[in-house]
Amino acid sequence: MPIRFALLAFLLLAPASAAAQNRPIPGMVRVRIDTSEGQIMLALDARRAPRTTANFLAYVDDGRLDGTNFYRSARRKTDPRLGFVQGGVGTDARRILPSPPLEPTNRTGIRHTDGAVSMAHGSNPDSATGNFSIMVGDNPSLDARGASRGYAAFGRVIAGMATVRKILAKPNGGGRGPMRGQMILPKPVTILRAVRLDGAPKPTGRVKPWLLMQRR
Repeated sequence: MPIRFALLAFLLLAPASAAAQNRPIPGMVRVRIDTSEGQIMLALDARRAPRTTANFLAYVDDGRLDGTNFYRSARRKTDPRLGFVQGGVGTDARRILPSPPLEPTNRTGIRHTDGAVSMAHGSNPDSATGNFSIMVGDNPSLDARGASRGYAAFGRVIAGMATVRKILAKPNGGGRGPMRGQMILPKPVTILRAVRLDGAPKPTGRVKPWLLMQRR
């Protein structure tokens, strides 16, 4: 009898999970990221983190993430199955757009829990560009707390966590400062394409110098 109930629960939950991948989600914008290790599908919270979501979608709609990489695998020392992966435009100034103001977790209510997607930034919390992280396990240290404004979580993975875990398990090393020992080596994971699945694309119309270099 318990086995039958467990099977029934699985059958009831499976269609709901598939629906989240295949249908629009109220207040969310879905983005599919195709990587050299597989697909990742995100649902971005345009209602609670509108500016951060709009910033990320500008990179997606302009094609600024296409051909970039997941370059960082930050595994937790106490449990290497947990941590986060980071990817995006890196320091490629040709792809970088103006930064949005930080939308901290204590304002949005979106925490750095397992599967959350978050914008990376430098020492200035308002300096996010086109680099982002995906959590594997909870990372509450990235939330706003005390004097720290933390990082802007703005959505979650709704499909493809197996791909995220595969990236987290990649060999790493090199790097410096906070990224010391965390750069994916010898070759980062390529982001082949990122595409929005909900709503019409809104490209910025800005010049794309990295494409001009590729045509030569």
